[in-house]
Amino acid sequence: MTANQVTASYKTITVKPLSPNLGAEIAGVDLSQPLSNAQFDDIHSAFLKHHVIFFRDQKLSPEQHIAFGKRFGTLNIHPYVKSMEGYPEILEIIKEPSEKINFGGGWHSDMSFLEVPALGSILHAIEVPEVGGDTLFASQYAAWDALSPGLKQTLEGLRAIHSASEEYGSGGASSKKRASMDSEVVGDDVPEYEHPVVRTHPETGRKGLYVNPAFTLRFAGWSKRESKPLLDYLFEVGRREAFTCRFRWQPGSLAMWDNRCVWHFALNDYHGQRRHMRRVTVNGDKVR
Repeated sequence: MTANQVTASYKTITVKPLSPNLGAEIAGVDLSQPLSNAQFDDIHSAFLKHHVIFFRDQKLSPEQHIAFGKRFGTLNIHPYVKSMEGYPEILEIIKEPSEKINFGGGWHSDMSFLEVPALGSILHAIEVPEVGGDTLFASQYAAWDALSPGLKQTLEGLRAIHSASEEYGSGGASSKKRASMDSEVVGDDVPEYEHPVVRTHPETGRKGLYVNPAFTLRFAGWSKRESKPLLDYLFEVGRREAFTCRFRWQPGSLAMWDNRCVWHFALNDYHGQRRHMRRVTVNGDKVR
């Protein structure tokens, strides 16, 4: 089932799909202002239908960014990265011109390493490169739909181990020392949590793959060596070009994606330029 096969109509916004499987640009709403219930319902419907939604020319203060996020639920405070001064719910994601490694530069689903992973993330562009710094998104609904019946049957009963131990460990990209971000390097005692490999979305009822290259270590009850061939294949399917969309940022652009069924990848192709983003992350519910 593609995004366009889900029925939705909108009274307060206009919605322009970006690709068959996910992504849509939304116009006709100012997110700096309190949303009416009708506006929120339309945005929420578009979010569930298209899985990642984009807004242009949004001038948001930190308070307004937080207020928009709280319409969808409580907000996460990142356990390993220092928040924006005075705003514990906001993560400032900054790459300075002198730095080579960006934050989020690999396929992942935000916060799957938690016992109760994130519902969604809302990223606001403050300063962007003149060229480069786009973000890719990939539908894990589409990845699941592409699998054979036999593999689906095999995966239905499996669970996988998720942890921040590799990405935020001493060799991980997310723990690298940065001029404008302060990340913790986790030790051997970082927790591991089990989640189903196949996730049923709590709002749409659709099934999707729920593993990702950054935080999924192995299948529960399997060794890493045993897990690697199958995980590598699932990661390959999950990032197929036909299942993706790409967003070019401008100052004031805002993206909201559904971590329950979407991966994303921040491209690192703008060395010598500065990129400054602010993110709030909406808490989710236990994976089922």
